[in-house]
This record gives sequence, structure tokens and C-alpha cells, in this order.
Amino acid sequence: MKSLQPHIISRIIEMAWEDRTPFEAIEKQFGLPEKEVISLMRSQLKPSGFRMWRKRVSGRITKHRALRTGRTYRFRSRG
Repeated sequence: MKSLQPHIISRIIEMAWEDRTPFEAIEKQFGLPEKEVISLMRSQLKPSGFRMWRKRVSGRITKHRALRTGRTYRFRSRG
């Protein structure tokens, strides 16, 4: 894995936790494919935190662009 600066690692972790940020967006912005993001998360989180994260993102449609239907379900302010 590339040597990344702490603020970059922090941003990747933040994006990985976000439900609506697909792994493809992380790869496009930082050059880390899904497998490397998983390795990074495993190395940076406590074991219980990593297990919680994996359970949360495994099979989640919003984390994989290819599984999305094309519609984005996001809140938009009308005011």
C-alpha cells in the first residue's frame, strides 16, 4: 500500500464509513481500489470497529456503483 499522509488516511476512512460514497469514488480520488480500502480500514480501526464497518458495508448497494439503479436518494433542501 502506498504511504499516505495522516489527513488523507482520515479522509479515506471518513468516506469509507459514509453510506452514499461508493468504493469507486474513493478509488478515483485516491487511487485505492476496494481491496486496499479494506486493508487500510483493517489496519487503522480496532478489530471490533473493523467488524462493525464490514458488516455495515458488505452487500450495501450504495457502496458499489455497479449495483445502483441509477437513482440517487439524497435529501435536497427546497428552501
